[in-house]
Amino acid sequence: MGKHKKIRVGITSGDINGIGLEVTIKALQDARVYEHCTPIIYASEDVMKTHMETLKLEGFHFKSIKDLEHVDANKVNVLNAWEDEVEVALGENTKIGGTYAFQSLKTAVEDLASTKIDVLVTSPIDKKNIQSEEFDFPGHTEFLADYANEENPLMILCHEGLRVALVTGHIALEDVSKKLTSDLIERKLDTMNKSLIQDFGVHRPRIAVLGLNPHNGDGGLMGEEEAQVIIPAINNAQEAGILAFGPYAADGFFGSPSRSKFDGVLAMYHDQGLAPFKALAFDEGINFTAGLPIVRTSPDHGVAFDIAGKNAASERSMRQAISVACDIFKQRKHYREISSDPLPEHSKKK
Repeated sequence: MGKHKKIRVGITSGDINGIGLEVTIKALQDARVYEHCTPIIYASEDVMKTHMETLKLEGFHFKSIKDLEHVDANKVNVLNAWEDEVEVALGENTKIGGTYAFQSLKTAVEDLASTKIDVLVTSPIDKKNIQSEEFDFPGHTEFLADYANEENPLMILCHEGLRVALVTGHIALEDVSKKLTSDLIERKLDTMNKSLIQDFGVHRPRIAVLGLNPHNGDGGLMGEEEAQVIIPAINNAQEAGILAFGPYAADGFFGSPSRSKFDGVLAMYHDQGLAPFKALAFDEGINFTAGLPIVRTSPDHGVAFDIAGKNAASERSMRQAISVACDIFKQRKHYREISSDPLPEHSKKK
C-alpha cells in the first residue's frame, strides 16, 4: 500500500459556499470508509464546524491537525489549510469562495506531489470565481496536467462498466471543430487505452468512438469531420494495436445494445459525452483524470449553489469518487507489480 498502511485520501473543500463539504461529511459518516483508507479533508476546523452547524449534521467527528505527521489513520482528519477566519456564505458565489477553494487545492496537490497522501479527490469549484494569477485554467483537469507537466490529460466519466472520455473538454462549442485533429484523437485513444489497462484492469480494451455531426455527417451533407479527421484517427489507432471502432452516431449509441460491447467510449466534446452519461449514471457517476502520474477523482456534479446549506445534496457521487480513487490506486500498484521484469539483466544475456 506504499509507505502508508491505509490509502491516504486527500479531499479538497471545493468552493466553501457550495455543497462540497456537505457531501464529503455525509459520505464519511459511513464508518466502512475507514476500513480501507484514511480521509484527510483540506479545509479548516472553523469552516467545517460552520457547515455542520448550518446543515445540522450531527454525529460526525473529526480530528483537527496542522500537518500530516499527526494524522489518525482511523479517523476523519481535517488538515487546516489556512488559519484565517473565513466568512462562509452558503449558496452565494463570492470571490472568497474561490480563494479558499484554491488554497485547499494547492495544499493538497503539494502533499500529493510529495507522496504525503496517496490519492486526490476534488470537491466542486466555481470555474470563474477561482480564477487568479495562480489559477488561470478552465478547471481542475487542466490545472493538474500543468502541475504535472503532462500534455495529454483525459477526462473519463465512470459508473460501473460505463466509461466515457472526452477529446475536447472545457471549451466553447464553436471551437470544437477547429480543435479536432486526427493527431489529437489518436493521442486521446492512446491515453484511454493505457488507462483502461493499468487503471481499470481491462486486458484488451474495446473503445467506441463517436462521430461529431448528426448522423455522422450523412456522407458530407452535414459535415466532413468524420471522413477527414475521425476515421483516419481510428484507422491509425488500429494500426497501432488499439481496438478502436466507429465512428458511431452519437444520438443513438447510448441507447443501443451495442454499447455493452465496449469498455470505453470516446466522445468528441463535453456535452456529447456528459449529457447521456449523467442521464444513465444518475448521481453515482464520478470523474477520473487519466494520463497523469497521480490518481485524481471527483464527483460528477458542480457546486450547486442553489441547494447549498439546505441539507439537500446527495453524497453518493462523492462516496463513489473516494471508492474509485482507492480502487485505481490499488490497480495501478498491481499493474506495476505484474508488469515488472523479474529477470536481472545478466540473466537475459545468457
